[in-house]
Amino acid sequence: MPAPEISSWPSIRRMNRETGGVQCETSREPILIPPFLAAHLRAGDEICAEPGTSSPACEVLARRSLTGRRARQLYFSRIGYVTQPKSDKRNQYFVRAEVIASKLGITSLPLPSSAIRDYFYFFTRRAGEDRSATLYDLLRAAPTAAFADLRLCYRIRRLELSAGGPREELRAIERAFNLLMHPQLRSCYDALLRDPDSPALFPYGGGGQCVVSGELAEDGQTFFVRQLLGYLPDQTKRSFRAPLRRVDFYDGYAVYRDSRRKAEIYIDPTLLPFGWDPTLNQWKHLVPTKIGVSAAFVNSGKYRVRNNEWHLVEWQTALPSRLSITAPEAALEQIHSARRLHQRLGQHYDAIARIRQRLEHEPWEHRDLFDLCRKLRLPSDFDVFQLCWQPDFDRFFFDQLKKRSINIFLFRGEFIFELARIVVAEVPQLGNATYVFTRPADIREFVRRYATTTREDIRRNRGNIGTELGFIGRVMHGNHPKKWLNDLRGRIGEPVDYTLTVAAT
Repeated sequence: MPAPEISSWPSIRRMNRETGGVQCETSREPILIPPFLAAHLRAGDEICAEPGTSSPACEVLARRSLTGRRARQLYFSRIGYVTQPKSDKRNQYFVRAEVIASKLGITSLPLPSSAIRDYFYFFTRRAGEDRSATLYDLLRAAPTAAFADLRLCYRIRRLELSAGGPREELRAIERAFNLLMHPQLRSCYDALLRDPDSPALFPYGGGGQCVVSGELAEDGQTFFVRQLLGYLPDQTKRSFRAPLRRVDFYDGYAVYRDSRRKAEIYIDPTLLPFGWDPTLNQWKHLVPTKIGVSAAFVNSGKYRVRNNEWHLVEWQTALPSRLSITAPEAALEQIHSARRLHQRLGQHYDAIARIRQRLEHEPWEHRDLFDLCRKLRLPSDFDVFQLCWQPDFDRFFFDQLKKRSINIFLFRGEFIFELARIVVAEVPQLGNATYVFTRPADIREFVRRYATTTREDIRRNRGNIGTELGFIGRVMHGNHPKKWLNDLRGRIGEPVDYTLTVAAT
């Protein structure tokens, strides 16, 4: 519903702190608001919000009369995605924040770049500190400092302030650290130092509670922001194990991205017990190591074109200040072993290429492949399963199938596992399902027939091929490997752990 006329808004008489927030006593019904908003209101302000609720209001409009000046309007709401900067008709940069579930009819908040710049990047000036102070000065770091040096400076500053430093200063150095540890945000800040009129990015893409001042448009759907007064991002604590092979290594930092978990993590060298350089990307798929991740995540997003339409792609990014990573003791040795294996495989590149070319046209039993590798003088410890392996594949699926298999065939980019009661076709690549078949009388004839068709033909039973092969169905990998394992056990006839299924769902 649209906001009522300002003349009908009740005024705040007093504010009292309650268990669930701050209660505003007005000339009408009391209104409960979040403490985050109460810091920006005072007695005498006119307020428009939903009264009489047991939980703090999620959306509030307020008006403050200023002597000799125009009335100041405040707006508090939850925002979602914030767009990338673009220029308006006056060639001034702004971003647009989406308002979530507005009951007052307001759908968007256009924020000028200057408001984002002054709140997030130049906020020390608002606090009355030295106008020449920068985010680097807060951390006592050089503008050319590497990401590892920034974390060291941040840790030292926290130790210095932990003995009784002002809480505001602790928050300031944490915000500075989170901005400078994100490569894109750091580049944005460096550009703003050179030219304050440069476009300013909204950090991490939005998602949280926002208090702004400005004016409500005549249509009641847009609130034009003049100043950003407060922003509190939504945070989610998450802990999981992440495969090292999904980390992209750059000079001075690394990035973990997982489309399944919708997670993004920026990693500096101080968080991992080994050094790296970008060449690690060449053999990281040979490293079985998984690192433990524990962090507070904030929402991120970006619009991308898919099928000629714009779609919002959302994920969560870890806050560098609240990120911890643990690695197993064997991680360093596993990386060294992978490097040595990569170098050895490079010496036999031509032979491996010939084997892969043969697998494109005919399936091979894994034992026969071992014999072929010996004839081509490949190392005796060469893992033939690497011929079909893809870097983003979770080894959990392969290991569970391998230990239950009687025989394994390789064909193109697939593994065909012969189990006691069924046959399983697995593509070792993220996003592919496990195909399950009844066990045939002649496994070699089954493999030969399977090699002449496609997965889509089997799924749709084109030419009755699914029936001929005894296709039972698919087991989706999904976001929970243990649920996949339970589904597979049900197909095999093994006991199912229902507690895992309930936890996964």
